[in-house]
Amino acid sequence: MNKIRKGDEVIVLTGKDKGKRGVVLQRLDSERVVVEGINVAKKHVRPNPMKGVQGGIVDLTMPIHISNVALFDAKAGSASRVGVKVENGETLRFFKKSGELVKA
Repeated sequence: MNKIRKGDEVIVLTGKDKGKRGVVLQRLDSERVVVEGINVAKKHVRPNPMKGVQGGIVDLTMPIHISNVALFDAKAGSASRVGVKVENGETLRFFKKSGELVKA
């Protein structure tokens, strides 16, 4: 069960971007996610006229380990762990702090 999914608002728990919030853009595998505006690195890119790419220094959003982020609970105003429950054959995620369902 994926407790953090694409489109979820997360907050960074550790690292250089600690405390920042962002939206999950994609999930690369079971352990890494790409979060909007988090873990941004500068990459030197060569020009490629065949692809229409102009050379220079580009900001690139790098993946972050899933253990370094937690879902942001708007009601509690802080990070919260996620629980899973099954109701009527449907799997639902909920915040452990407030008990509210996660809007997906």
